[in-house]
Amino acid sequence: MSINTRTLYWLQSGGCGGDTMSLLGLESPDIMEILKLLNVEFLWHPSLSNGSPSKHRSLIEAILSGKQPLDILCVEGAVIRGPGGTGMYETIEGKPKKDLIAGLAKQAKVVLAVGTCASFGGIVSAGEVEGTGLQFYKDKKGGFLGETFKSRSGLPVINLPGCPCASEAVSGVLTAFISDVSLPLNEYNSPLQWYGLLVHQGCTRNEYHEYRVEDNDFGKKGCLFFHMGCRGPLTYAPCNKMLKNRRSSKTRVGVPCIGCAQPVFPASEPFFQTPNIADIPLELPAGVDRAHYMAYKGMAAAAAPERLKNRETMI
Repeated sequence: MSINTRTLYWLQSGGCGGDTMSLLGLESPDIMEILKLLNVEFLWHPSLSNGSPSKHRSLIEAILSGKQPLDILCVEGAVIRGPGGTGMYETIEGKPKKDLIAGLAKQAKVVLAVGTCASFGGIVSAGEVEGTGLQFYKDKKGGFLGETFKSRSGLPVINLPGCPCASEAVSGVLTAFISDVSLPLNEYNSPLQWYGLLVHQGCTRNEYHEYRVEDNDFGKKGCLFFHMGCRGPLTYAPCNKMLKNRRSSKTRVGVPCIGCAQPVFPASEPFFQTPNIADIPLELPAGVDRAHYMAYKGMAAAAAPERLKNRETMI
């Protein structure tokens, strides 16, 4: 290992491996090319490493003792604290995995929470599993490591939510850290470069939304916010900035955004339904005042151009 090599340990906790699968889909350059270009050594990844259990055990001991430097810790999946705070619902060699996460986090120069589960608890945040994010539980600061946690570089846990997280966000943050580039964060410790705009702001259906030209089924051309539960106007994420396979997104093909990057995901209401009173959504787009919304939307619907009513796209 050269003097300029940075080390990375990737740990999977409660949830799934979807963020790893997303990362493996990164293109031009792919993740292995990026690691080579950045001179990053993958100390361990549960899907990519082929070392023996004894070798992995020795590696963990070396990191925890400080003999093996750890620059980057990536955690995928929620921290499992159940049952009753013991963490015994998820173990590694008979010991709670949460204890390993705490130990590794103390040694790392930067800690990345990859995906919504690691960031906020996600799908395993309810019930006796007692899943939580590293530094947030849903939208409340604290989480597993605590509100005041700072890595050895003085940073809080960097949250990269999404189910799965956008692979470009992971590669971008790794590049920024290794290049000593500072990344401004939002209130949930997510980089504004990727989480500073709404899914709605890059949606190709924006004009339909503004004129309240609505649809109530999948695959149509109109807006999906008013009836289909689309959370694009409420969710800060790069989905319509960094397209899947560089060509598409949920909303582009007529599927509502389910808000998977939101701290409170999954929401309590059913997917693909918009809770409303008198045809006014209970949750309005971010930054929109209810009184103005009620007045404006009525006028906008009345003024909708015929081409939008006929679901004709602009040339």
